[in-house]
Amino acid sequence: MAHSMELAPLRPWDDFFPGTDRFAKPDFRDLTKWNNRMISNLLYYQTNYFAVAIVVFIIVGFLNPFGMFLGGAVVSLVFMGSVWAGENKTIIKNFKKKNPTLFMAAVLGTSYFLLSLCGGVMVFIFGITFPLLLILIHGSLRLRNMKNRMENKIEGVGLKKSPMGVILDLLDQQEEKMNKIQDFIEGKLKD
Repeated sequence: MAHSMELAPLRPWDDFFPGTDRFAKPDFRDLTKWNNRMISNLLYYQTNYFAVAIVVFIIVGFLNPFGMFLGGAVVSLVFMGSVWAGENKTIIKNFKKKNPTLFMAAVLGTSYFLLSLCGGVMVFIFGITFPLLLILIHGSLRLRNMKNRMENKIEGVGLKKSPMGVILDLLDQQEEKMNKIQDFIEGKLKD
């Protein structure tokens, strides 16, 4: 059942950043729960995250257009190469699935190294890693709400496909969630 790509709506600012009562430190001892919170927030607030990243990209791109283009091209090529390697090499695929944070750190580290050869380190730090850091901090700290959970279930079952869902699929972070949802639905159907 193929579905077209659907961009999630831009969430209101008071939902995206409602105040300290909707933020909490993740439980670092329960990595599965923390990962689920991250994935849920990445899917639910994806358009807000893309907007924040685009604003930072525009600011840095205005200050150093060639450096930003070079940085974006290097990171994109390294990411695509690592995804291709992950699909074609079992050891990399398993590492990517079990350690998505380390996998992304390796992609960013490789990108940093390549950009340092060209003198584009500051553009990399402010134009690429700063927006990613903001997104990861918000995704880690923002507690989920009921609308967030429902949207994620719809995406996880495959009724809807979004750009962030595709990125998470490339990082092998959706399959396990979809299996849990499928098991839940099958359990409810049996009752």
